[in-house]
Amino acid sequence: MKQIEKADWKWYGHAGHFICGRWCRFHLLTEIGPFVVSTVGQYVHPRKSGGSELEEMKWLRDNPNGEEIGYERFYETMVFFVDGHCKSDGCGCGMPTNNGHNIDFAGYSDAKSARDGHMAICEKWAAQPDWKETADE
Repeated sequence: MKQIEKADWKWYGHAGHFICGRWCRFHLLTEIGPFVVSTVGQYVHPRKSGGSELEEMKWLRDNPNGEEIGYERFYETMVFFVDGHCKSDGCGCGMPTNNGHNIDFAGYSDAKSARDGHMAICEKWAAQPDWKETADE
C-alpha cells in the first residue's frame, strides 16, 4: 500500500460539511485521494452579533471559540468519500462533494487542537489509499 503524498493533497477555502458551516470562522478542507477531510469551528451565528461587526467582536471576546457545534465541542473534523466535484456555473472552485455519510470523526475544544487534529486525520487517511467504501454496498 502506497501512502498519498502531501504534495498530492488538495486544499480548499470553504467549509466541507455542517449545515451552519457558512457561519464558522474556522474551516479547513483537504482532499486526499478518495477522501475529503473537513474541519469546522468557531461558530458564530448572526443572532449573536446583533447585526453589527462591533457587537460580534464584543461577543467573541467573551466566547473566543464561538458556540458549541455539537455536544461539548466547538470544532469538529469529519471524513467522507469524495463523490464528485463542484461544477456550479461561474464558481470554478472544484471543491469535492460527498454523500453526507462520514467515515471518521473527532471533536475539539479549541482552534489549535482542531488544526492539529485535522492534520493528524489527514495523515491517517493518506496512509490508507486502498481503503474501500463498504457502508453503502
